[in-house]
Amino acid sequence: MSARQAGLSRRGFLGLLGGTALAATGCGEVAGELLTGSAPMPAPFTVPLPIPQVARPVSPGLYEVTQRVTRVEILPGLRTEVWGYDGTFPGPTFELRRGEPATVRVRNELPVPTSTHLHGGVTPPDSDGYPTDLVIPAGGHSGHSAHMTHPGEVHHEGTKDYRYPVGQRAATLWYHDHRMDYTAPSVWQGLAGFALVRDEEEDALSLPAGERELPLLICDRSFAEDGSFRYPRTHEGHDSDYMEGVEGDVILVNGAPWPVHEVTATRYRLRLLNASNARRLRLRLAPGGRFTQIGSDSGLLAAPVRHDTLPMAPGERYDVVVDFSAYPVGSTVTLVNTLADGPAGKVMRFVVARRAKDDSAVPTTLSRPPERPVPVTTRSFDFRRTGQSWTINGRVYRPGDLLARPRLGTAEVWRLTSDFHHPVHLHLAHFLVLARNGRPPAATDAGWKDTVDVRPYEVVDVLARFEGYRGRYMLHCHNLEHEDMAMMADFEVV
Repeated sequence: MSARQAGLSRRGFLGLLGGTALAATGCGEVAGELLTGSAPMPAPFTVPLPIPQVARPVSPGLYEVTQRVTRVEILPGLRTEVWGYDGTFPGPTFELRRGEPATVRVRNELPVPTSTHLHGGVTPPDSDGYPTDLVIPAGGHSGHSAHMTHPGEVHHEGTKDYRYPVGQRAATLWYHDHRMDYTAPSVWQGLAGFALVRDEEEDALSLPAGERELPLLICDRSFAEDGSFRYPRTHEGHDSDYMEGVEGDVILVNGAPWPVHEVTATRYRLRLLNASNARRLRLRLAPGGRFTQIGSDSGLLAAPVRHDTLPMAPGERYDVVVDFSAYPVGSTVTLVNTLADGPAGKVMRFVVARRAKDDSAVPTTLSRPPERPVPVTTRSFDFRRTGQSWTINGRVYRPGDLLARPRLGTAEVWRLTSDFHHPVHLHLAHFLVLARNGRPPAATDAGWKDTVDVRPYEVVDVLARFEGYRGRYMLHCHNLEHEDMAMMADFEVV
């Protein structure tokens, strides 16, 4: 039960934290506090990699998905209760095509309200997953009887149709719960999945496809002895010891702990997503190798970029190709996280099983991304702990309290500053990273994005373009505990 459920305002709840200090504020690579588990763990690289099922429309352009409680085997021999889209974790992958509108009808059979956000989607405001636009459990029964309403809160009884025009370029998107005050525990419990947009420009390329295209949802979790998810909630809301964010001690890929996957000695397309609440990753291939980046959060790059490591903040995606023909048949290639030691330093393993014909290629020219627009103004947004609150421009989030009113069809420079690790996500607007601390951005900042890691005491300039729809949208920290503790703001496209 959250602070609001206990009858406290968020400001009042955070005031209860008193002198609790942020031990890691402004230093190091760690973005949260580690929550250790007590369940017996499988040996790494022994559980097969699951591939999320692909959602099938019930009629042209219409999908139906039910959020429900189910028990699944994540750790061998134990059952874990998850909240899943269609009862799975991750949820089904939605395969969408540019220019083909889709409606996703979400039915809520969970014990709590939900709001589904298509992360990276160019979506009308009434389908964007605003945190107070809630789908109430079917039958009107909520296990959170003390749920308190917010100004302007909207309820949909049982179901809601989310309408996605899909007018954007091919990209790796994802969807997750976005309910006010409860995004972090709901996503931790399983409410997340992929949505892949495809288009003719991508179709014309000979990129790896079929079984050689792997969506990889990477996240961390902690488990109690009986296999249930551990999450630090108290009767007053978030545990003050985890105000920085929650990091688990088990790495899951597509819902499996440190999985293994057999590959041929060919190219593979890996759609990488950091779906952790707070954990940052720096991915590397061992015993060596390079990632060929072909896409960022919001679509294909103009040309491929090669990296030895990939830094990934929560919410970020990388579309990469790995050529496993560079490794001997019978060898193993391990995806590791160099920001952690021990179990959290391992992600998954590939076993190069045999040779095979490979008709794929990575061309030197991938796409023609949108041209860089000329900005009409510059705005500043400071992400910072103010007293006992996480704030933007010193303000605790209140729905409807606007910090900006950009005009549709224009672009603006948004200057993002920070006192901690804050992965900043903009709804609707895609952006280019212009500079970090006045210097050119990193090679891994390439392409149009919707989430950027703003590191402690860093100044990041992004060029955001506002296209698609007028209406109210959000920017916020995608450390989900920070988001739940008020580090959000509204803007209105006019």
